[in-house]
Amino acid sequence: MGSVYVYVCGGLSAIGNVFWGLLFGYDIGVISGILTMPYFRKEFPSGPAKEGSIVASLLAGCFFGALAAGYLSDRIGRKYSVLVGSVVFVVGGILQASSTTFAQMYTGRVIAGLAVGELSMIVPLYQSEISPKEIRGRLVSLQQWSITIGIAISFWIDYATLQIDSPQQWRIPLWIQIVPAIILVIGTFFLPFSPRWLVDHDRDEEAITVLANLRSKGDRNATVVQEEFREIKETVIFEREIAAKSYWELLKVGPENIRRRVLLGVFIQAFQQLTGINAIMYYAPQIFSNAGLADNSSRLLATGVNGLVNMLATIPAIIWIDRLGRKPTLISGGLLMGSSMIIIGSILATHGTKYFDESLGKHFVYLDNKGSSYAVIVFIYVFVASFAYSWGPTGWIYPAEIFPLRIRGKAMSVTTACNWLFNFVIGLVVPILLDSIIWGTYLIFGIFCVLMAAAIYIFYPETKGKSLEEMDNLFGNVQKSKNLEKNEGELEAA
Repeated sequence: MGSVYVYVCGGLSAIGNVFWGLLFGYDIGVISGILTMPYFRKEFPSGPAKEGSIVASLLAGCFFGALAAGYLSDRIGRKYSVLVGSVVFVVGGILQASSTTFAQMYTGRVIAGLAVGELSMIVPLYQSEISPKEIRGRLVSLQQWSITIGIAISFWIDYATLQIDSPQQWRIPLWIQIVPAIILVIGTFFLPFSPRWLVDHDRDEEAITVLANLRSKGDRNATVVQEEFREIKETVIFEREIAAKSYWELLKVGPENIRRRVLLGVFIQAFQQLTGINAIMYYAPQIFSNAGLADNSSRLLATGVNGLVNMLATIPAIIWIDRLGRKPTLISGGLLMGSSMIIIGSILATHGTKYFDESLGKHFVYLDNKGSSYAVIVFIYVFVASFAYSWGPTGWIYPAEIFPLRIRGKAMSVTTACNWLFNFVIGLVVPILLDSIIWGTYLIFGIFCVLMAAAIYIFYPETKGKSLEEMDNLFGNVQKSKNLEKNEGELEAA
């Protein structure tokens, strides 16, 4: 198999995630530090509500970008959709880095968000469609790892530029996020088209060539290439008979259980945000302040370590996700995250005293001893590590592999948009919650984590080791299996 080529293609498309990482990932990390930088606060004075709106403006763009991605990816293909997203982000990044008013900052973040939302749907879709089923989870996990690398880099860039005694303190980190977008523009021209998209557009010869490069070092007659092409072709022939003409068809009840699959995809994406991970990432310096770190430099240093924990803990998912399976990974991660959040909230509630910081205009918690502070910091790291190996990658893997080709673009745009909608709400309300109920915020997320682990156990089937074309059998579409056998006979007769 041309596995090296698959990894190269996955790696190049994952630059869309480094870019996504160096903007969604990078933006998570960068904005958390920038919001506390003296020169940024001087130019953009803000309280908890205004900070929430700065964070959430990008996420609002992400929501609409993800919705538009379904139509775009089906119309012009996965490859060119990645190109469009990266160009749009360059425009948004320039507007942010050169901002002099709140209006320009909001505009830049919304435009950048459109690109991030589009790529967040396109990249896992593309990776799932070029990957062999044996390593599909691993390749999509590379996406999450790229994001964590972006987060880690952004945290340390914030820590470094904090030493600059000028407005470049916060502008430089925003200029840097444009670099991976430019790399992605160039890298896109070296990526193959999705073979499934090519077959769906009657470009069979090109599809066979792509499959040969991905699976057999260019041998178009290899058995593995011909078998996968036949399976894709049969699926396309069948699905054209019942192709989704509108988004309303995602809600129909039928033998394919489409509505159930859409609901599973929507909820797993919503659950990923309700873990509280982006609350930790967006507002890490404030959270570490509640943990007892007094000065801004120490808080940003602890935030940098947090980014490294996130990056390193994603590696086990890349190695073992296709062996352990999706369900055990999600359930164990949910229980560990829930326990960590509840412990953090309990420590802050029993050992903390609430006070108001006039210079920042926010409420914080003062912990009465160093042991409590260290415990909170440790469990923040445990929480982040638990998310990184479980819900981080698997929350994107699962929706990317459960839908049939005819609705995959539309369905994934809906599930991804749901992720960004909940991300938007989290980004908007968390600074207000941290300012008002503080420790109660952690208890809320802890309860959510435990509930979602139970939901995975009860409602979600295991998809490990299944090809994208085999998902219909997993979800009970017996009629499709019969039609595929019929189509196979017709193809052989022809």
